[in-house]
Amino acid sequence: MPDLTDLLAEYDRALGHTEALWSDLTPEEVRWRPHPESSAIGWHLGHQAAVAHFMVRNLTAAEPSPDPPLDGLFDSATPEPERGELPEVERLGRYRKAVAERVRFRIGAIERGDVGAPAQLSVVAALLVTALVNHEYQHSVWIGEVRRDQLGHDLPAPPASPLLTTIDGYTVLRPPLG
Repeated sequence: MPDLTDLLAEYDRALGHTEALWSDLTPEEVRWRPHPESSAIGWHLGHQAAVAHFMVRNLTAAEPSPDPPLDGLFDSATPEPERGELPEVERLGRYRKAVAERVRFRIGAIERGDVGAPAQLSVVAALLVTALVNHEYQHSVWIGEVRRDQLGHDLPAPPASPLLTTIDGYTVLRPPLG
C-alpha cells in the first residue's frame, strides 16, 4: 500500500492531467454543453473539486468551503436543470486550487500526526485520497471525450505511474485488495 506522500503525489498527477485537459480551452468551450441534459466540462471540473471538499469535510475535519455558493451547483445530487449558471473560468480555477490546497493541508496534518487518532485517520486518509484520485480520473474521461470528439482538440498524454492501472477504460490507482 502506498503511503500518504505517494498518494498525494498521485493526487497531484491526477489534478495535472485534468489541468492539461482544460487549460487550453476557451471559456466558451469550458461552458459548452453537448445537449440540454448534459453537463459542461466546467461542471465536471467543479464537481471534481466539490467532491474532494465534501469528502475532506465529512471524513477528516469540519473544513469550510472555499466558495459556498459553488457547493450546491457542483453537487451531483442537484438535478441538472437546477444547477444554475457556471461561474467564470477564473473562479472555477480558484475553487479547484483552493480545494486541492486544503486536501494537501489536511492529509499532511494526518501524515504528521497533528490530529486526534492519527493511526485511524491515516487509514481514512489513504482511502480518501485513493477515492479522490479515482474520481478525478473518472470525470477526466468524460472531459477528454468532449474535448476530442465534440471540440476537436487532441488529448494530452495519459498519466503514467507504477501505481496506476486501467479498469473498464478508466485510469485508477491500483486497488490494494484483489
